[in-house]
Amino acid sequence: MDRRRFLTTIGALGCSAAASPLVTPMAFASGPWDNRLVVIILRGAMDGIDVVAPAGEAAALAGLRPTLGLDGHLQTGGFWAFHPALAPLTPLWLRGEFGAVQAVSTPYRDKRSHFDGQDILEAGLPGLEDGRVRDGWLNRMMQIVPGMTSETAYAIGTDQLLILDGSADVARWAPEARLRIGPQAERLIDLVTHSDPLFRDATADAIEIAQSIDEQGEMGMESVGNGGHVRAATFAAERLLGETRIASFSLGGWDTHGRQRQGLARALGNLSDVILTLEAGLGPVWEKTAVLCLTEFGRTVAENGTRGTDHGTGGALLYAGGALKGGQVLGDWPGLDQLYAGRDLLPTRDLRAHAGWTIRSLFGLDADLIETRVFPGVELGPRSGLLL
Repeated sequence: MDRRRFLTTIGALGCSAAASPLVTPMAFASGPWDNRLVVIILRGAMDGIDVVAPAGEAAALAGLRPTLGLDGHLQTGGFWAFHPALAPLTPLWLRGEFGAVQAVSTPYRDKRSHFDGQDILEAGLPGLEDGRVRDGWLNRMMQIVPGMTSETAYAIGTDQLLILDGSADVARWAPEARLRIGPQAERLIDLVTHSDPLFRDATADAIEIAQSIDEQGEMGMESVGNGGHVRAATFAAERLLGETRIASFSLGGWDTHGRQRQGLARALGNLSDVILTLEAGLGPVWEKTAVLCLTEFGRTVAENGTRGTDHGTGGALLYAGGALKGGQVLGDWPGLDQLYAGRDLLPTRDLRAHAGWTIRSLFGLDADLIETRVFPGVELGPRSGLLL
């Protein structure tokens, strides 16, 4: 890859495109610590119930999801079972370097908009109604750390990450990509067809066929959605081996309104590739690394009429890395019979609390600074079980 060709500077990072499978923003920052943090935004609202399935409620799950229930899920020997597409991460699970937290969410409720949900997730705020200047929680964290150096931040794709927006300097990087359809055009199509299952699914089919052609090499094209996730993770690992201490990028493809079985398997396959690429690329540094995989909200408990799920509330957090305690599924599970708004998984803890405890453990920030500056309004509460 020709890095100089795609290295650009930016004055400010804007809001990110919602749920776009062909856009993968990435950003980096350096700091005076030895630990590393990787934040992966899963754009489109990952279905946490399918990814980390409550096998202990198999009968109830089957009634709510007749085609999306337990089917080849990986048993953990307890209440939970992982989606089969996460099988490549089994060695990490057994080593205690991969895990999950169930029934979490940001404070965002009810409107279920990708754009607002992702902005709240990346801004780390309780809401966006007060009109305050929206900077990203990672950028705010960088601003309060003594000894912070000015390392570049990078973005893969044409859209940027709000999570690192703020007064700390950042820049952009993008791999060479020849896309069959531009991300803005695809997002426009998504906005127009989102509420119409017929046109939405037809569009998804067309894009999937185009990506399949790309994968077979028949058109000689490359895209962020076709191998770009591996290139992004490889580049991230290279930077994290040097001065960089924080990396953040996004993966699309999680908006599974229809044909969820196929779409979710593909997205989880990409995520598995990314995590394993980071592990291999970081080598011994992996032991000092925490990877948090966050999504804007969960999906409905019951499947819809197109063998998918719709926008919901509570969801799951996935995590990896030697700096965290894996081999477990955490969370205060509310059960499938206690739903939020009669349709969604009931969230029982703020997603930001787990992220806050993670950065407190990695970088030694005071709890007061995390609750007032990094994540205003959050209550960290009991120590997160993610920590070693």
